[in-house]
Amino acid sequence: MTFDRRRVLAGAGAAALLAGLGLPLSTHGALAQSVDMAKVMAPAASPLPPEVLGSPDAPVTVVEYASMTCSHCADFHTKVFPELKAKYIDTGKVRFIFREFPFDPVATAAFMLARCAPKDKYFPMVSTLFETQRSWAYSKDPAAGLLAVVRQTGMSQADFEKCLSDKDLAQKVQESSKYANTELGVNATPTFFVGGKKLSGSLDIAEWDKELEPLLSKK
Repeated sequence: MTFDRRRVLAGAGAAALLAGLGLPLSTHGALAQSVDMAKVMAPAASPLPPEVLGSPDAPVTVVEYASMTCSHCADFHTKVFPELKAKYIDTGKVRFIFREFPFDPVATAAFMLARCAPKDKYFPMVSTLFETQRSWAYSKDPAAGLLAVVRQTGMSQADFEKCLSDKDLAQKVQESSKYANTELGVNATPTFFVGGKKLSGSLDIAEWDKELEPLLSKK
């Protein structure tokens, strides 16, 4: 079967999915703003089933919006998130919700592939895609790069193409980003919501300690 990059990315919605959104590029450095957490947690925030790590009884909830082609997101997930997970999520202190905010068709495609993986493989797929980001997101043929990555996880080329042809899934991924942009003011990635704050930019573990410890001490 001939692999046609343009056809596969068209299945992911191509540029038309992002037309008119006017989403800016990612940023680095944490900037805090107040936010209504009821709007963050509203069912309308995403038409897709929530992707969650941690105990439902955790005293603090963190919501992240990320783009799979965002280099700062990849940096956070490969260098900081493992420690955040071990220190706060795995210990029952934080419930972590991850939401899609693609900046481009390639990021949309990557999120779709993660959604097409078995439910318990979503976060491992996201981690793999962030770890290998340079091999597909910045290549001359990102579709071929994505295929090479997901085939290592057990996804066949047929399943790959079927997934990226799912227009309903592509639209739902986009609806998540539209809500975040228009209702929550998300205009950069990574953006986090925690304790009534919107934090835009990549945070290191020391910054997470400063944000989370006061909230945990109140519980």
